[in-house]
Amino acid sequence: MGPGKPSVLTAALARLPRPPPLHFRRGCDRGGARAAAGGGGIGWARPAVRAVLSRSLRSPLAVRATGAMGNCHTVGPNEALVVSGGCCGSDYKQYVFGGWAWAWWCISDTQRISLEIMTLQPRCEDVETAEGVALTVTGVAQVKIMTEKELLAVACEQFLGKNVQDIKNVVLQTLEGHLRSILGTLTVEQIYQDRDQFAKLVREVAAPDVGRMGIEILSFTIKDVYDKVDYLSSLGKTQTAVVQRDADIGVAEAERDAGIREAECKKEMLDVKFMADTKIADSKRAFELQKSAFSEEVNIKTAEAQLAYELQGAREQQKIRQEEIEIEIVQRKKQIAVEAQEILRTDKELIATVRRPAEAEAHRIQQIAEGEKVKQVLLAQAEAEKIRKIGEAEAAVIEAMGKAEAERMKLKAEAYQKYGDAAKMALVLEALPQIAAKIAAPLTKVDEIVVLSGDNSKVTSEVNRLLAELPASVHALTGVDLSKVPLIKKATGVQV
Repeated sequence: MGPGKPSVLTAALARLPRPPPLHFRRGCDRGGARAAAGGGGIGWARPAVRAVLSRSLRSPLAVRATGAMGNCHTVGPNEALVVSGGCCGSDYKQYVFGGWAWAWWCISDTQRISLEIMTLQPRCEDVETAEGVALTVTGVAQVKIMTEKELLAVACEQFLGKNVQDIKNVVLQTLEGHLRSILGTLTVEQIYQDRDQFAKLVREVAAPDVGRMGIEILSFTIKDVYDKVDYLSSLGKTQTAVVQRDADIGVAEAERDAGIREAECKKEMLDVKFMADTKIADSKRAFELQKSAFSEEVNIKTAEAQLAYELQGAREQQKIRQEEIEIEIVQRKKQIAVEAQEILRTDKELIATVRRPAEAEAHRIQQIAEGEKVKQVLLAQAEAEKIRKIGEAEAAVIEAMGKAEAERMKLKAEAYQKYGDAAKMALVLEALPQIAAKIAAPLTKVDEIVVLSGDNSKVTSEVNRLLAELPASVHALTGVDLSKVPLIKKATGVQV
């Protein structure tokens, strides 16, 4: 067969009419397909399709092509058929469940995967809870492979070619892992008392993981929870004690209710007795009230008569008192008028004798004060002018004295500069009396000085020594040589 020419097989297939979708019975295997291709076994098809198949398969070429091309595979609703492969390296895959599919010989592959429910019994032994209590938990899970095309493709990718037991082992290990992790986050009470919530939590956590395998969790229930340290039995004993306590409380409450009912019956009996006694007392009280009413009516009439007599006398007394009050009011008005006239007279007298002289005196004092104020102002101004004049005169005197003193100092400075040592000597001699006066001032208070000196006394020698050292001290301090003064020279015995 040369290139570009259609093959006999392709031409035969092109001439065959395309039948509508067929529903084959289970068991249509290769032998059945061959029988149908030979034209002797199409009784299994529907009547509407039977004529089409008969006409299409009568041709010898069609019989040879159909018998040599492949098989028709059927699959029930409880499993899926996967057809893969094809011409020219095709990666096309067909997933069929509850129907049929065509598979080419030699170039196509067909495999089946079960869609039936798989029952798993996950078991976790001695798993510590959040409180550290080791529990053994068993459960029952119903899972199956999902039939959605994408999820079925995922399941086939991971489980195709494996038997059901292998699939169950993979899913079981996943469920047990999630069961263990969730047990570690819950307390024993949460696991034991709320199993439905625990199972729901496991189902919600594990569903995404098994869903990525194409597996659906239909149900998950906790079958049994027990431990090896009698922790759950202790909880049961506690619950039993609580139930027993509630039963005892119920008995006590029943006895209390019985006592209350008995007391209520006694109370009702006493209420009936008291009601009868009350009616008797009411009748007696009504009699006494009626009797009192009659007596009260008699007393009221008697009191009304007495009161009418007293009221009439009071009215007469009131009239007399009213007349007396009117007379007293007239007298009081006259007295008030007289007092008002007296007040006016007194006011005028006070104005004439007190207020007018006081106003005159106040005016006089005000005038005197004004004059005194003017006088003081003038005196102050004169005193200020006097002080200013005196200050000016004193300033002029001080200025003149300062100028004279400056002139004198200037002349003295010129003389000192001109005469040199002689001027200095004159200053010293001028200051010596003052110095001597200051030194001798303490001695003015001394009456006498007695100098006691013996043969070996040093007083005289000390005095002589001081006098001898005096010119040298003055010369060192002032620059004046006293040794040149004849009187001092003679007194000190200084040799020139």
